[in-house]
Order: sequence, then structure tokens, then C-alpha cells
Amino acid sequence: MGAPQQEEVKGAEGNGTLDRSPTPISHAEFLLWKQRKDALAATKAAEAARKRAEDIEAGRIQLNGRELFEHEPWVFDDSRFE
Repeated sequence: MGAPQQEEVKGAEGNGTLDRSPTPISHAEFLLWKQRKDALAATKAAEAARKRAEDIEAGRIQLNGRELFEHEPWVFDDSRFE
């Protein structure tokens, strides 16, 4: 007896159509949201760059090729082999 009721409920909810309409926003609201999002992303990126620079100076992390070239250019000096 309980099976038909479950199927009916499953059929009503399982079809993928929910009554959610998107909330309309104005162009100005979108631009404000986008500006906040970009500012937050820039802040996070700046903080990560600052922390990486501190870690490089302290010697806590391994340098990638570009950082090695910037901080220890003598490693790439081939004049010894000429």
C-alpha cells in the first residue's frame, strides 16, 4: 500500500522541475557584486604572494625556476663553462 504513494511523491519531485525562479537583479547590483568579488580575489592573491615571498626569504619553501632566477641569478651564469 505504501509503494504507490512513494511513487507519486517520487514522480512529483523527481521530474527535475522546481518552482525556483531566478532572482532578478539590476545591472548596478551585478556590477557591485562583481567589484566586491574581484576585490576579495585580489586581496587573497596579494596575501598569498606576500606569504610566499616571506617563505622564500626565510628559506622554508623550494623555489620554482623563475623565483630562483630572480633571487639567485648566479646559478644560471654559464660564463664559467666558456
